Amino acid sequence: MKARRAILLAGIALCSAAALLDSAATNFAQAAEPEPAKLKADTREAFDRYVKLTQARTDEELKRGTNLLWVDGLPADQRAEAYAALKRGEVRMEKLETRDNGKHIECSSGIIHHWTGVVFIPGAKLDDVLGVLQNYDQHYVNFAPDVERSKLESRDGDHFRVYLRFRRHKVITVVLNTEFEINYFHDGPGQAHSRGSAVRIAEVENPGKSDEREKTPGDDGGYLWGMETWWRFEERDGGAYVQSEVVSLTRDIPVLVAWVAKPFVTSIPKETLTSTLEAARRAVQRHRER
Repeated sequence: MKARRAILLAGIALCSAAALLDSAATNFAQAAEPEPAKLKADTREAFDRYVKLTQARTDEELKRGTNLLWVDGLPADQRAEAYAALKRGEVRMEKLETRDNGKHIECSSGIIHHWTGVVFIPGAKLDDVLGVLQNYDQHYVNFAPDVERSKLESRDGDHFRVYLRFRRHKVITVVLNTEFEINYFHDGPGQAHSRGSAVRIAEVENPGKSDEREKTPGDDGGYLWGMETWWRFEERDGGAYVQSEVVSLTRDIPVLVAWVAKPFVTSIPKETLTSTLEAARRAVQRHRER
């Protein structure tokens, strides 16, 4: 009888513990969704100024026409090591900061993220790289899982308008519907570059469910308010170098939600760019094998 009672009590205790864990998990999930953030006019203005100055720098570099990869600006020994790493299949990354006459550009209520990375694709031609990157209808395949859906909306020569649905996970999962305007430029034999701007970014609530809807752009979780890209392509050394530079804008990180938002906001830009370059290399290699 005592044994039976002990088993019964143990069962009740386990059920209670399971209920508590269930409740804790639910509360955690609910707590993992920070309060909405509003994109302020001065935040956007600071980002736009940052982008304008970054564009001016890239224009000067492209006008120069040589040493177009960021690794070319390294001291000789570091440059040699970087090129050796690229030939080994590594992605080389660098955190950048654009300054205004040497001064840090303040971005009230927001954070500007600025990264560049480069990868080498052995045996690839410039046309191979452009053929893959400009095939936007297949980006959901070539750049999965970061790109969940993709569609070429229009093309006029080297001007593209595309739809990309991003899914990003870090503690929480964020899904974004975006539209980009992208222009490609042919700079000479074996050289090209592109310039892309996100013209619309909308966070998706309840993605994949019957009540899926878009939040109002700029009045959402603040996980991506702006995104600008600069790509460079150079065919040499028996392959193609592909460099991508990305400037993005997110909300700042309030203390109360830092445990949730900080890992997402601070690490996702670098991780996403790294995986994008790795995915581009794989896609180009598959394209060449067909």
